[in-house]
Amino acid sequence: MPGTGRAAELGRSVVFLRYSKLTQSRHIRIFLIATVVWAGFWVAGLPSYYQQYSNMLMLWFDSLLLIPIAAIVYLALRRLRPERRLTVALWLAFYFTVPLGLYDWLYCGLYLGHGIQFIFRYWYLTVYYAIPWVLLPLVALLLNHMRPGRMELTQ
Repeated sequence: MPGTGRAAELGRSVVFLRYSKLTQSRHIRIFLIATVVWAGFWVAGLPSYYQQYSNMLMLWFDSLLLIPIAAIVYLALRRLRPERRLTVALWLAFYFTVPLGLYDWLYCGLYLGHGIQFIFRYWYLTVYYAIPWVLLPLVALLLNHMRPGRMELTQ
């Protein structure tokens, strides 16, 4: 049957990327930035990928990490046209969760041998598989309801 197989699947993916309001080079750039961010956190977490720290410290770390993440998201999204913000926010959420979750699974689940249980053992990582899906669209929607040039919400 024509149009089946890996080539057709790749073709559909390329078409989807083209119509998602981000260029293919932007998708690649975001993916590479997310990969570098993951590698940075991986190196920072050595020797035990943050297991050497207490749960309480990791809770504080995760909580405080939200502040710079929200600031970076705000700065990245505010320069976009309002009609593009939500789309870009969702793509950013995708690239900062799905590939990073896959990297964590490859490292923690397979390489370290924790299997799928790594999700619970490394909870301080896995909470960030959900947080961007809430935080990034929320920032985009809040930015869309702010008055231009002001830091107050419109009604």
